[in-house]
Amino acid sequence: MKAAGIPKRYVIVLLTFISTCVCYIERVGFSIAYTIAADAAGVNQSSKGTILSTFYYGYACSQVPGGWAAQKIGGRRVLLLSFVLWSLTCAFVPLDPNRVVVLVVARLLVGVAQGFIFPSIHTVLAQWVPPHERSRSVSVTTSGMYLGAAAGMLVLPSLVKFKGPQSVFIVEAALGVMWSLLWIRYAGDPPKSEHPKATAAGFGETLLPLRKNQKVKVENGGSSAKPGSIPWKKILFSLPVWAIVVNNFTFHYALYVLMNWLPTYFELGLQLSLQDMGTSKMMPYFNMFIFSNIGGVVADHLITRKILSVTSTRKFLNTAGFLVASVALVALPIFRSSGGAVFCSSVALGFLALGRAGFAVNHMDIAPRYAGIVMGVSNTAGTLAGIIGVEMTGQILEAAKSSYGDLSTPASWKYVFLIPGLLCVFSSAVFILFSTGERIFD
Repeated sequence: MKAAGIPKRYVIVLLTFISTCVCYIERVGFSIAYTIAADAAGVNQSSKGTILSTFYYGYACSQVPGGWAAQKIGGRRVLLLSFVLWSLTCAFVPLDPNRVVVLVVARLLVGVAQGFIFPSIHTVLAQWVPPHERSRSVSVTTSGMYLGAAAGMLVLPSLVKFKGPQSVFIVEAALGVMWSLLWIRYAGDPPKSEHPKATAAGFGETLLPLRKNQKVKVENGGSSAKPGSIPWKKILFSLPVWAIVVNNFTFHYALYVLMNWLPTYFELGLQLSLQDMGTSKMMPYFNMFIFSNIGGVVADHLITRKILSVTSTRKFLNTAGFLVASVALVALPIFRSSGGAVFCSSVALGFLALGRAGFAVNHMDIAPRYAGIVMGVSNTAGTLAGIIGVEMTGQILEAAKSSYGDLSTPASWKYVFLIPGLLCVFSSAVFILFSTGERIFD
């Protein structure tokens, strides 16, 4: 199956790339629009942190159910449902900082809906993408997050300035609907002919949801009944799974703290206007986009050329990415110019993205059949990082404001960036000790 001469699996990867791009336009868009509206309304930093973190409560609730639903009824359908739900919520919710209950409910709903996205995507990619293309396919798909964040940082502050905060919600809803129409038109389940070695390789038709009486072929030409139930106990007590979980937590702690609080850091910490910063404010996320794809290409090259084993490749890229990111995070509040802050945040986020070629692809190495499930477990930890990190940062800044009078001093931001920096060192050590690139779940 091909579209305009392009193999269908490439079309699927492109569409999942666009989906993550749109999702992160939404996430960055809310933090920008709400920050500007809340500051104008005199909302304090602690209350801002509570609203900004509400999304992650809903997001945490739907990670594992999202993986289960994708496993049972198909990632393609679950992904579409998610987009429809969050797009409709954005379309009909007013952005008024004084209507706290409405905002909390809306962000919970958007969080729940978007929580289904990444488990569904990993299920879809595990079905469509052969093992030797997985690193770059996952990297391409997830790099959409960073391109979306970069585009949001570049365009949306000006949109808020000229059209008001509510206009961000309308644009986001429109983008979500347009992507849904593309997905309906071009997405599909992989036919058996796409991957004739699906059973042996661990992807393709054998990973699709099976009806109760459906059978699948096995290597000796016979058939077997529907595979057994999901091995929850084995997944939850697996050290390689926990290595992924710990690194997912750290990655998203750093990412969500920067994504939600960089606008405040530029505005109050450095006394800079987002509208006046030009293209520089998008560079941290654009750097993530570049390094994410570099990581995928390097990982596939090391594996296919047999330069390193899958296990060694994952550990090397994960460790290199997280350790460099930790240095940049700790150094970030030292620099008091826009150029220095943009450089440090760009290095931090770029090398975190490089690290995704380690832990983020590892789901499909160790459990291709249950990639959505393991991703759901892992991403739940990442979402908890958003809840903890974003809300705690608001409390840290409120305490710093009481101590220093305002948020313009390096000391007031020290612990905001030191905590994720130390977490990067710890999680990279965990990944070195406990991760593997071998398939451990049948």
